[in-house]
Amino acid sequence: MGKRRFSGLEVTLMVMFLLMSVAAITMIVLFVTGEPGVIKDETTEVFVPQCPNIPDTDRVDCFPDAGASKRRCEERGCCWAPRDERNVPWCFFPMNHGYTVESVEHPTSYEIKAQLKRMASPSLFGADIQELVFHAEMQTEKRLHFKIYDAKKHRFEVPHEHINSLNSKPSSPISQTLELANKTFGLTVRRKENKKVLFDTTMGPLVFADQYLQLSAKLPSHNIYGLGEHVHRQYRHDTNWRTWPIFTRDAFPNGGTHNLYGHYPFFLCLEDESGKSFGVFLMNSNAMEVTLQPAPAVTYRTIGGVLDFYIVFGDSPEQVVQEFLELIGRPVIPPYWSLGFQLSRWDYGSLAEVKKTVERNRAVGIPYDIQYTDIDYMEDKKDFTYDKVKFSELPQFADYLRAKGQRYILILDPAVATSKRVGNTPYEAYDRGQEKKAWVTTSDGTTPLLGEVWPGETVFPDYTSSSCIDWWVDEYERFSREIKHDALWIDMNEVANFKKGSNEGCLDNNLNYPPYTPKILDEVMYSKTLCMDAKQAWGNHYDVHSLYGYSMVLATEKALQRVFGGNRTLMLTRSSFPGVGKYSGHWLGDNAANWNDIKWAIPGMLEFGLFGIPYIGADICGFFDDSSEELCRRWMQVGAFYPFSRNHNAQGYKPQDPAFYGAHSTLVKTSKHYLMIRYTLLPYLYTLFYKAHTTGETVVRPVMHEFYSDSATWTVDRQFLWGKYLLITPVLDPGTDTVRAYIPDAAWYDYETMERVADRKTHVNMYLPADKLGLHIRGGAILPTQTPDVTTTYSRRKAMGLIIALDDTNKAAGELFWDDGDSRDTVKTGKYIHYQFSAVNGAMTMQVTHAGYEDPADIKFDNITILGIPDPPKSVTVIHVSRGSDEITKTQVPKFNFNYDGAKQVLFLTGLNLTLGETYRVEWELEKGDYQRFDCHPEEHADEAKCKARGCIWQPSTIEKVPWCFYPKDYGYSVTRTQPTDSGITVDITRNSKYRSAGREGSPDINTLRVEIRYHTGDMLQFKIWDPTTERYEVPVPLSVPAEPETNEDRRNYKVQITDNPFGIQIIRKSTGIKIWDSSVPGFTFSDMFIQVSTRLSSEFVYGFGETEHESYKHDLNFHTWGMFSKDQPPGYKMNCYGVHPFYMGLESTADAHGVLLLNSNAMDVTFQPTPALTYRTLGGILDFYMVLGPTPEEVVQQYTALIGRPVLPAYWSLGFQLCRYGYANDQEIADLYRDMKAAQIPYDVQYADIDYMDRQLDFVLDPEFDGLPALVDNMREEGMRFIFILDPAISGNETYYPAFDRGQAADVFIKWPKDLSDDIVWGKVWPDFPNITVDESLDWDTQVEKYRAFAAFPDFFRKETADWWHKEIEDFYHNVTKFDGLWIDMNEPASFVHGTVGEQCLGNQLLEFPPYMPPLESKHLGLKHKTLCMNSEQILSDGKRVRHYDVHNLYGWSHTKPTYDTLLNVTGHRGIVVTRSTYPSSGKWAGHWLGDNNSGWDQLYKSIIGIMEFSLFGISYTGADICGFFNTAEYEMCLRWMQLGAFYPYSRNHNGKGNPRQDPVAWDTAFAAASKDVLNIRYTLLPYLYTLMFEAHTKGNTVVRPLLHEFVHDKATWHIHRQFLWGPALLITPALDKGARHVDGYVPDARWYDYHTAKDVGVRGGVLRMSTPLDHINLHIRGGHIVPWQAPAANTLLSRKNPLGLIVALSDNGTAQGSFFWDDGEGIDTVEKKQYLLATFTSAGNSLTSKIEHNGLAPADRPILGVVKVWGAGSVNITQVTLTDGAGTVHSLTPTHNLDTQELTVDATSKSVRVDQPFTMTWRTSV
Repeated sequence: MGKRRFSGLEVTLMVMFLLMSVAAITMIVLFVTGEPGVIKDETTEVFVPQCPNIPDTDRVDCFPDAGASKRRCEERGCCWAPRDERNVPWCFFPMNHGYTVESVEHPTSYEIKAQLKRMASPSLFGADIQELVFHAEMQTEKRLHFKIYDAKKHRFEVPHEHINSLNSKPSSPISQTLELANKTFGLTVRRKENKKVLFDTTMGPLVFADQYLQLSAKLPSHNIYGLGEHVHRQYRHDTNWRTWPIFTRDAFPNGGTHNLYGHYPFFLCLEDESGKSFGVFLMNSNAMEVTLQPAPAVTYRTIGGVLDFYIVFGDSPEQVVQEFLELIGRPVIPPYWSLGFQLSRWDYGSLAEVKKTVERNRAVGIPYDIQYTDIDYMEDKKDFTYDKVKFSELPQFADYLRAKGQRYILILDPAVATSKRVGNTPYEAYDRGQEKKAWVTTSDGTTPLLGEVWPGETVFPDYTSSSCIDWWVDEYERFSREIKHDALWIDMNEVANFKKGSNEGCLDNNLNYPPYTPKILDEVMYSKTLCMDAKQAWGNHYDVHSLYGYSMVLATEKALQRVFGGNRTLMLTRSSFPGVGKYSGHWLGDNAANWNDIKWAIPGMLEFGLFGIPYIGADICGFFDDSSEELCRRWMQVGAFYPFSRNHNAQGYKPQDPAFYGAHSTLVKTSKHYLMIRYTLLPYLYTLFYKAHTTGETVVRPVMHEFYSDSATWTVDRQFLWGKYLLITPVLDPGTDTVRAYIPDAAWYDYETMERVADRKTHVNMYLPADKLGLHIRGGAILPTQTPDVTTTYSRRKAMGLIIALDDTNKAAGELFWDDGDSRDTVKTGKYIHYQFSAVNGAMTMQVTHAGYEDPADIKFDNITILGIPDPPKSVTVIHVSRGSDEITKTQVPKFNFNYDGAKQVLFLTGLNLTLGETYRVEWELEKGDYQRFDCHPEEHADEAKCKARGCIWQPSTIEKVPWCFYPKDYGYSVTRTQPTDSGITVDITRNSKYRSAGREGSPDINTLRVEIRYHTGDMLQFKIWDPTTERYEVPVPLSVPAEPETNEDRRNYKVQITDNPFGIQIIRKSTGIKIWDSSVPGFTFSDMFIQVSTRLSSEFVYGFGETEHESYKHDLNFHTWGMFSKDQPPGYKMNCYGVHPFYMGLESTADAHGVLLLNSNAMDVTFQPTPALTYRTLGGILDFYMVLGPTPEEVVQQYTALIGRPVLPAYWSLGFQLCRYGYANDQEIADLYRDMKAAQIPYDVQYADIDYMDRQLDFVLDPEFDGLPALVDNMREEGMRFIFILDPAISGNETYYPAFDRGQAADVFIKWPKDLSDDIVWGKVWPDFPNITVDESLDWDTQVEKYRAFAAFPDFFRKETADWWHKEIEDFYHNVTKFDGLWIDMNEPASFVHGTVGEQCLGNQLLEFPPYMPPLESKHLGLKHKTLCMNSEQILSDGKRVRHYDVHNLYGWSHTKPTYDTLLNVTGHRGIVVTRSTYPSSGKWAGHWLGDNNSGWDQLYKSIIGIMEFSLFGISYTGADICGFFNTAEYEMCLRWMQLGAFYPYSRNHNGKGNPRQDPVAWDTAFAAASKDVLNIRYTLLPYLYTLMFEAHTKGNTVVRPLLHEFVHDKATWHIHRQFLWGPALLITPALDKGARHVDGYVPDARWYDYHTAKDVGVRGGVLRMSTPLDHINLHIRGGHIVPWQAPAANTLLSRKNPLGLIVALSDNGTAQGSFFWDDGEGIDTVEKKQYLLATFTSAGNSLTSKIEHNGLAPADRPILGVVKVWGAGSVNITQVTLTDGAGTVHSLTPTHNLDTQELTVDATSKSVRVDQPFTMTWRTSV
């Protein structure tokens, strides 16, 4: 029978039945077994929500998605209650949603495990999980872990590399911390100590569905910090219903609330002022959002995984971070070099442009360690390739950088191109990845997912796959062999994809389109990344997306270990997850150049400190957009204190590296300044990273972490700390120089000024001008430092130091970690040094706690700076405890190695030489605090009665020199009226009448005074105090002040403040806030014959005041008083000498300099005291101060000489060597000397005649013994020599025929008495003898004066009649007696051999001779008239005003000088030179000066250096001392050493006194003559350089003889140096100054220096060099970077000037040099003003030398030709070709000589006759 066939309908029905049966069976099975845990809402009854009556702030949102309505809310079983604002949830959870606790068990006392069951209620998004497990464990004393997960089915959990390795160490029962609520599940976390509730989830239900998990918790405070990665505009979160999505994303950090690169579900909560805090970490990598609400409370919503929480507890915020980092992994210590400054940009375009950037930043001296290249280095942006056209030399680039101590970092992105390489060649990295199946796949698990990134179509490595990791490590190793580099930057690893999901889009499923999408950017899960259903080894991309960067970091760490082995290297990642900091740093992403992003970077850095990535920073100056100079300048300032300090910008925008803004820009200067501070503090920063690595401390630290008890700090996020101790306050807004800053409650010191800040626990308006950032050290700190350099490679070799900032209890502490800076795992291996520093009770211990490393640089602790020392130290002792033994060595620190700045209360210890790795104790014993006293009784014999009679305080002191009689605090004047204007301030002041008068009889106090402050320029101001009711004498010396004052405050570099009681003036340098003048101290006195004013000084570094012999260039401030009153007084300690210069230069602690002139010509003194302070006392006139602000020492002199007059330009011949003696018997002696000097071939230009040539010492009259002198002079002049005669001012009045006197008397030119006393001349006695006498020199001096010296009259040179008379007498002498070329004016203090007048009875007011106060002058008991005229003598100023000699005595030499100079020029028709003994400010306009009648003693050698450097300050460049000494017999070795030193005096003259043996170079032996010849030949060789320096002094005010500190002011070692000096910037002179010395320890400043004699680089910088100094040798060094003109020497300058001009080109480290050359006819009058000169500048760079003619007005006869060019530092590769191109374009080939040992290249161009007054270029090439 046939088979039955079913109909179509039957078949259909049967299939349907079978399907229904299967479904029914399945449902039965599910019902019975309860599997699986995901079902639909099973509610069959109508659900009635139990709506709570709670504050709106406590509502938990039941409708986080869009479209909430009453109906839809109630469908979810939630409560609907609209409000008048949308932030508050209108739909919120009832009390009967959530889970109940079915059972609880306690496996141990440290654990809780509970079974949870879902309560019957509607579902929010479906697929709720019915049964859950809650497991909690008290893992440590400070960490609670709880996890909620599916009871039936495994769900994705983060496979955390570090957390999974931890073991629990519980120590307290969990019941003390955690409570469960059972009916509706919730948990309450309490602080066990006080039972305070910290985290309470009972406020809302637990929601746990397959793709929607929610948990809310109430928090104890609004102080919530963390959650990321986002841009948070403030550090403390806003809890007003703010929702923050967390899901890694390639997005711009532009200030929105969207998700960014990293995934950080961690926050810290500060509970209250106790500091107690806790942190909450949800270890879940799925997309999520976190809502903060005002309860305060937090709600988590995540769409996958489990709820895996860790809560960590701390007694402070810092402890919370430490606990969190113990959980996720503490940060790596970055390599030391990675703490240097870094430069990068996207798309340099070529390696040439990269190098251009490197070179320009090197050239300006930016400290700079690392250069990056972005993806533009790659071939078509493909990983593991490089562009062989634009970056062809990339394989050598790392070597190029390393040669200068720099490093190279390159970038790699994850996405790998699928396309072929250039030329259609295989892209092997991709091909090998294909073979390894290294890529993320589509949902099929096989097909690589294709997307698009920079190189075009790409695949994406799956770093969770072991095969991918192997591929990645292998590719990186291959690439590293091709391109050397030092570290790796990984980017685009969120992961970024320019397509949405893939090139094919994404499937429609619940992974790509989940039921709920958190409020992520674009609200599409796969936007700008991969499809969520893509497959990786760890799971669906949906679950592991935010772990992509994390997994790439883990893979890259393996690659770096493979390539770099034992070297630490560096990784920098954009995408991150908790735990990344264990291996990598991070930057804050692609910010923009705007003022918002500079602000928001600080909260970002602070947050990553919480997240465990302390190596953090923002792109300095912004990545996108062009950065303005102001923005970039301010960003460079703050960026100098980012842990990761990198300037980086984007394609298409202007460069923003510092040097781009200009080498002399404020941006470059301030960048260098703060980067140098950064590099100084790198040992501290490095130690902070060690602390982060070992304990989890933060590096960049919120102020709140240290000052949590002060609620004002809880919101501070425009300032931040480095560790505990360094507070950084940047300017973050445009157009402002004032920042509202918070000063926390501690002692704080300004880092730059070192002064203690008065404010604390308050907001202040901090003044921060364009180049400044706020930087403050917290009291209690000991900061390790190191001398900075342009790279860490160099800085790590330099000396270290400590800054100790004492706190309120005079204690401080700190530590130092030090290793090789580069090796991996030095902490683990113990290869490091660790110090613990502590200071207490006047002692600081440097305790080595671990010594497992020895630094090959043999580093020393050289300096220790202690802030907050109230009094100066008596002594400082260093105690060394030898390692491995108990041996103790005590060393007393020499006083010159410690300096105390009383104004700032800072103690500087230098030259300590303490070995790194050894234990020391440094102790300082302080003097008592009596240094704030100002002396009320400076006269001798003070006692209590005299003191109190002056209204002063009498209090004995045990400290030597401290005054026992001192002023009360309000003694002085008080302000009655202040009138500020744009151009200054006028103030009226009145004496405080509650105190008695100054107590000096005959000098009544002036009760009412006027003060005028005038702002002359931005760098100069004047303040003048006088009696407005009575005319007083004012100094008639004209000064050059601008016609119009500086009325624009912004252009003034100072601000002036007036204090009212006592009245005082405070002058503050705006850029630093340092008070450089502060006279608001007691004691200001203004009486008729005694005026006193005191000021605090900005530091103890003060230079100047004269003329007197000083034993050091820097003043000793230990109560030293220096009198100033011009006098015929040979140099001696505390002896007032020939001139008066009431000018000083002060150095501030910031290395800024200022100068102060008191324009007062009365007798005066100045007293220094250790406060530090200065007191002026003057006997008349007014107070008229001028201040110039530099800020460099050289600029101080420039500004000062602009005020008083620039130095004269001497004749060229006057720079030659000169001979003189007092005591030539006749003209034959001079002739014989001249013959012998020529025979010895010793260069020699000028011969003198002292008063011996005069008949009976009469001016203008020739002695018969010198009848042959005029002919001799003519003969010598014909041979190129010059002659100078002496003239004294005093004119004999006892001659029967003496035209000079007769004509003078007829013209009434001599000083007389006031007419009301007498009409007679005020007679004195000087050198002229009576006629017709024979002098018996065996008699005592006073008898000789009485018997033999004629009456002498003194011309009054103020008067025009006197100048005319003087001109006539000199003119007659020149034309009728003898020719001369210069004049030497002496005895013009004025000197007299009787006191006051003949008979020594001065007429008139005796108080003028013996004033009520007598300064400490030599022979002061004999009165002011001692060795000079009566003070009541009358002089007449040029305007006819009659004045007392009492007031103008100090101006006599000044008044004598100009008429002499004018006459010399007029009579001779040539420039010549005038040398004067007595000087006053502005004398240098007309004359040079010698240091007077010195002694033949070894000490006079170094003292002469001090004197010459002081006269450089005073504006008198042409200065020298009498070589070999004037008085006493010169000793052979001393005289030879003095000849060597004197060869480098600007004014180089050997001169000695009557009755002593000859000491000229040919008076000794042939060896002496030869040595003198050699050193003078060097002088003559360098005269073109010296003459150029004289020109620069004349035109710019530069110094010629220059203290080292003028060039190296930032090197404080130079601040004390006075046994060496410079010629200009380029020649360092280090003479032998001690008997028997055959070596000298000379300081070599931080520059390249070449030995002048050998041309070799000495190889030492910034340190002491022991220099060999045989008897015939002086050490000279040329500074690299300078070009020095020279000529071959000859017998005199007439001959040497005819020689070709040579150049010494001393190359700097970067192969460059500059210089200039001035030339004129050498003696023409006003050649500069008439433009009759040549000025050429020379530049050498890149193997070429180029000249530029700045001005050419030379006569043809004076045009020099180019001679021998010497290039020093030319390298060790043989140079074989040199070409010279002249001004006409003709190319000359020259033959070089290249010494490969010394690296000196010598090229002789003489034969080519190339003129120097035309431009030329010389180029040299190697044979290679």
